[in-house]
Amino acid sequence: MTPARYRVVDRSWDTADTVTVALEPVDEPLPVFRPGQFAMLYAFGVGEVPISVSGRYGAGGLLHTIRAVGATTRALCHAEPGHVLGVRGPFGHGWDLPAPAGADLVVVAGGLGLAPLRPVVRHAVACRDRYRGVAVLIGGRTPQDLLYPGEYESWRSAGVDVFVTVDRAAAGWTGHVGVVTALFDHLRGRPAETSAYVCGPEIMMRFAARGLTDRGVPADRVWLSLERNMHCGLGHCGHCQLGPLLLCRDGPVARFDAAGPLLMTKEL
Repeated sequence: MTPARYRVVDRSWDTADTVTVALEPVDEPLPVFRPGQFAMLYAFGVGEVPISVSGRYGAGGLLHTIRAVGATTRALCHAEPGHVLGVRGPFGHGWDLPAPAGADLVVVAGGLGLAPLRPVVRHAVACRDRYRGVAVLIGGRTPQDLLYPGEYESWRSAGVDVFVTVDRAAAGWTGHVGVVTALFDHLRGRPAETSAYVCGPEIMMRFAARGLTDRGVPADRVWLSLERNMHCGLGHCGHCQLGPLLLCRDGPVARFDAAGPLLMTKEL
C-alpha cells in the first residue's frame, strides 16, 4: 500500500487533454509490469488513480498516458519533469502474450484504449516473425484525438497493417470516417487462429468482441481490458466489482467468454 517514489523525467502532450509521462524510480524500482497491467499513480496531496502502463522507459522506468478528467489526473498531467509521484503496482492480469506461434493478431483500440494496447503492438513489432498477420484497428473521436499518430508508419514498416477511423472528420482528413468496427472488413486473417485484444469505451468493446466472434474468432481468444472504479488495487475495497469479478485482482484483462455475459447485464 506504500507508494514508491518515481520522478517525472519527460512529459509530452498527445492531445489537448492527454499527456504521456515518463517516470524513473527514485529508489528501488517496482517489479516489471506486464503489458495490460496497471499502476496506482499518486499525486501527493491530491489523490490516487489507476492508470495503465503504455510502455517501458529505459531500464526500470514507466510510461503512462493520462487524460485530465478530474483533480488527480489534472495534477498528474501537469507534473513537470523533476516532479516526484507515487507509484504502486503492478496490479491485475495483463494481456495474453505471447500469443500462439503462427497466430494472427488483431488489436482493436478506441480512444484512450490504445494506451494499454500500445505494448501489445510493440510486442508484435518486436516479434513480427512469430505471427502470421498483425492488424491494428484504431478509432478516435476526431483526428486531433488520435493517440501516437507518429508511430503508425513505423508499425506499418514493420509489417503491421494499421487502419484508422474517426467519428468526426476535420479539414484535410482523407481517412475513414465511422465507428472502429466498420474497419473489420479489412481483416484478412484466419479467424479460428486469431488472438484479439480490445480496449476502449465499454459499448465499443461489446460490439467489437461480438463482431469478432461472429466472424469466427473463438471467444476464449478475445481479450478485453475492463474498467471500473478502482481504489485499492488489491481486491479489498470492492469498488471495482463486476459481478463475481474484482477487476483490480481478476482483471483488468479478461476473456470475452467470461466477461461477455457480465457486460451484457445492465444491472452490473
